[in-house]
This record gives sequence, C-alpha cells and structure tokens, in this order.
Amino acid sequence: MATLNDAATMAATMSDATALSEATDLPRLDQAQRLVVKIGSALLVDRDSGALRVDWLNSLAQDVARIRARGTDVVLVSSGSIALGRGVLGLGQGVLALEQAQAAAAVGQVGLVAAYERALKPHDITIAQVLVTLEDSANRRRYLNSRATLETLLGLGVVPIVNENDTIATDEIRYGDNDRLAAQVAVTVWADQVILLSDVDGFYSANPSFDASARRFAMIEHITPEIEAMAGDAKSGLSKGGMKTKLLAAKAATSAGCALCVTLGTDNNPLTVLENGGNCTWFTAQGDPQVARKSWISAMKPKGTLTLDAGAAQAMGRGNSLLPAGVTAVSGCFGRGDPVTLTGPEGEVIAVGLTRYTSEEARAIKGHKSHEIEAILGYSGRAVLVHRDDMAI
Repeated sequence: MATLNDAATMAATMSDATALSEATDLPRLDQAQRLVVKIGSALLVDRDSGALRVDWLNSLAQDVARIRARGTDVVLVSSGSIALGRGVLGLGQGVLALEQAQAAAAVGQVGLVAAYERALKPHDITIAQVLVTLEDSANRRRYLNSRATLETLLGLGVVPIVNENDTIATDEIRYGDNDRLAAQVAVTVWADQVILLSDVDGFYSANPSFDASARRFAMIEHITPEIEAMAGDAKSGLSKGGMKTKLLAAKAATSAGCALCVTLGTDNNPLTVLENGGNCTWFTAQGDPQVARKSWISAMKPKGTLTLDAGAAQAMGRGNSLLPAGVTAVSGCFGRGDPVTLTGPEGEVIAVGLTRYTSEEARAIKGHKSHEIEAILGYSGRAVLVHRDDMAI
C-alpha cells in the first residue's frame, strides 16, 4: 500500500510514483452514502472569455445523476458567482474591492444557479440554493438550522448547491475559500466523502509546475508537519484555493470521519474519470462521521438540564428524539443549539444533546404535545426539543 504515515516512510513512498498511481486499496466513490463535491471557479468559468463552461457542467450533471441513481446523496459546493458576475459587469481580471466582489457575486449567483438548474433538470433533479457564511458554522444555533435545512433537502431528494454568501460576507465572517467550506458542509451533513475538483490531480511532494522530481501521493493517512511543508500556493487566477487550503479542508474533514479526495476536474465527466482510476490523492477518514460527531457533543459542557419522565427515558434508550411532552422539568439558562444534559426521573444521566429551543421556550412547552407549540409560543417551531442526531447517549 502506497501511503504516507510518517517522515520515515516518506522517501520510500515518494520514490515509487507507479505504486502511488496504482494503489488498489484507496477509498472508492461507490462506497459513499453521502458525497460532497466542490467545484472551483477555474473549472466552471473560462478564464479568457469569462463565460460558463456549459459542456463541462452538463457532463458533471451526468455524473451527479448516475451517482444519485445508486442511492448516494450529493451536495455540490460551487464557486463561480464572482467570476461570472465580474464578466457580466465588465470588471476585468484584476483584484476587486470588497464592494465590487459583493456586487459581482450578487449578479453572478443568479446565472450560476440557473445554469445548475438547466444542467440537472433533464435528469429530473431538483436543486436548491443554500448560501452560508463562516458564522453559520461558528454559531451553534445557525449551525443546527443549516444542518436541519440540508438534511430536509436531502431527504426530499434535492441536490443542494452551496456557496459562500459573498454578497454580505466580510473578511471577518468569511471562509475565504470553498475547499474549507466543502469540508464544513461535509461535517454538517455527516458526509463520508468529499471530492475537491481542482486544477491539479492530487497532492505532490513539491509544485510539479516547477519541480520535475515532484511525486504525487495516492493516499495520506496522517497530515504531518512534513506534509504541511510541501503545500504550495494557488496558481490559478480565478481560484483562491491552493494546497494549503486543501490541507486545512482535509484536516477538518478527516478528523470528523470523512475521507477527502483532491483530483483533477478539468476534463468532462470528472467524477467518472475519478471512478475509472483517474489520478488523485485521498486523505483517509479518522473513524466514522457519526461517531466523531457524538464524541464532539459528549465533550461539551452542558448549560442546563432537561428532566424526562419514564416514558421519554425509555424512548431515548431506543434511539428516539426527545419531544416536549416527555420533559417534566427544565433547569439552567441556555440558548438554541447549546448542550444540555438529559436525565431520567431519578436523576440518572441519559445523554447530552443540543437543544432546539432556549431554556425559556423549553419551560413554556415542557409536557405539551408538539402540535401545541405554535399556540404556546406564538410561532411555529421544531417538533422535537432535542433531535436524536444531536444526542450522545
């Protein structure tokens, strides 16, 4: 197996490029139950003309339809709004001021989503536009809302098209690149694979454009300081994502139990090319995504306690979500998305979970049926207090 485990094996691994290219124990795309695919601006938009690469996008749509037909959920994280918008507005190829970039994004996003709709509609695939900022993952309440929306869309058979909300994002609340955004989306929806379609065919020991001795790694199991030192900067005038950002994305994804792949996306049907043995680098997952998420939740410090009746406590043991009707008491002060302890009628700790209501709201609806929530609070709310996916038993 051609992998990189530590500095001691690095030289042996890099010296055998054939083995790297022909590794047979790499993750496979047909193993994914939920797949996130990142598409960079340089793939979607022709650098010289600023026009959308329609044939390429149609070929990607064919790949997505084929992958979904075998039961895999697909989320697309797509750049391209600024690149398309600047062409429409005649802003040229230079560096844009923030307000110019935001204006270009506002114009380009319309055309970008319309292009995806045209490409996927012949395959009877419904799309949804989801715009996010870094705050949506840093803020636990927004994170839960984003996850609930994406989960609902996927459950309805929709392909979400996710992009950073460049029209409102400032440097302080930006991801700054869609490599890291794709990794965060994968963590949010518990994807088991992320594919970064790029203008390079994998991670190299040095920049292959300048170093003929550079060797591509087929698989990296651990991102060591030596690996980090090999990362270069972005070479594309349209794309912001260099190897450094891809390593940051790989760290985020793999630590959450999601494998990440960097592969060349310039050819038509890039996902088919990958499945047929196209060059790539896989960063292997460190465990299972659901186990990683449960560990993350269980490590949080609870900000309150929900006491359950006997029936609700038994339902927790069967893996059910917590409904307001099963709660007999609420203590502490917490907001939506905060961790709370779930205890049984005798005070025994059952689980830690992320609540979908504030402590004030929880006190108001405890002991009531879900259909009564709107009448009590004056607005429609979630049916459950703590969803089973947000709970570590």
